[in-house]
Amino acid sequence: MADIIRDKNQSLGILGRWEAKRAVGLEEEPAKDAVNHILVVDDDAMNLLIAKRILAKQFEVHTVTSGQEAFDLLKNQLVDLILLDIRMPQMDGFTFLQIIKDDLTYRDIPVICLTADSEQESELKCFELGAVDFISKPFIAEIMLQRVTRILELSRLQKELQKEVEKKTMTLNRRSQQLNRLTIQVMKTLASTIDAKDKYTNGHSVRVAEYSKMIAVKMGMTHQEQEDIYYIGLLHDIGKIGIPDEIINKTSRLTDEEYDIIKTHPAIGFEILEKMSEIPEIAIGARWHHERYDGKGYPDGLKGEDIPFVARIIGVADSYDAMSSKRSYRGILPQEHIRGEIARCMGSQFDPEVAKVMIQIIDEDKDYKLKEW
Repeated sequence: MADIIRDKNQSLGILGRWEAKRAVGLEEEPAKDAVNHILVVDDDAMNLLIAKRILAKQFEVHTVTSGQEAFDLLKNQLVDLILLDIRMPQMDGFTFLQIIKDDLTYRDIPVICLTADSEQESELKCFELGAVDFISKPFIAEIMLQRVTRILELSRLQKELQKEVEKKTMTLNRRSQQLNRLTIQVMKTLASTIDAKDKYTNGHSVRVAEYSKMIAVKMGMTHQEQEDIYYIGLLHDIGKIGIPDEIINKTSRLTDEEYDIIKTHPAIGFEILEKMSEIPEIAIGARWHHERYDGKGYPDGLKGEDIPFVARIIGVADSYDAMSSKRSYRGILPQEHIRGEIARCMGSQFDPEVAKVMIQIIDEDKDYKLKEW
């Protein structure tokens, strides 16, 4: 057999050893790298042509002119991402989005809405229905490629995280080993990815996790609850991956429309995390950490003890870090000022019992070490 391979190598020349072995049936040809499939749904043929020209060099692009054609295509070809026009006859983008998010087969496919510059209310509705981003018309090639690439990468990370969690759950001793060996590393990587979107929030998620765990310890929660709330704190802001960078990094005052978009990040985070069954409350922290004790928060206006306990803890820790960190418009606030703000907002913004514990932690921090590092 060795003689046969040697003869084949000589006869095939530059094809090399691997090609020679494959020629005599000793080695299968390795699979080519998978190419992401993108479906563009738009009733405007010119928009379809432009989108395909922009994306076709990196992705396999499928184009259809209606929602019904899209569903017909999906029956035979699952895709990794959908670019969806909102204004279409017969079945508009909102209807399509509602249907696809209610279908177990397709609901995990990320959707980016295609909107006109003046359709800010439509963009907000897209987020509420489950879209992960939007791209304005007319298309700009660099922006389209950047946003498509970012969403595909997030989808890949989410799928890999879920696969790893499921695999490790079967082989490790319950979840303590799994969380210690795998999940914490993945979560920290995801948290760092989110924080990196804003140069003024570097390390924010890790600090919120640390402060949340400190509160949990002071409140006598079990060891497992302390560990869980640390992980919940790490990913509380993961929904910001769906907020455009230009809004997150804007140094001037946000418009009402931009603020409405910012306020969608808890719901986006909830959608990303709700399938992580190992820590059921991890999605709760993401969705409700901006609720207020007086009911004036978002996204659902929950009040008092209707707000899940872990979300009340994350909310206090999140606010503390916001005040003890640098921002584009100010430096780190004095410790006494932060203490006063937390005391002032007890019963309005913050759960009084959680706020009392945070004040106790502040009082014990004589050298003001608990601030941005």
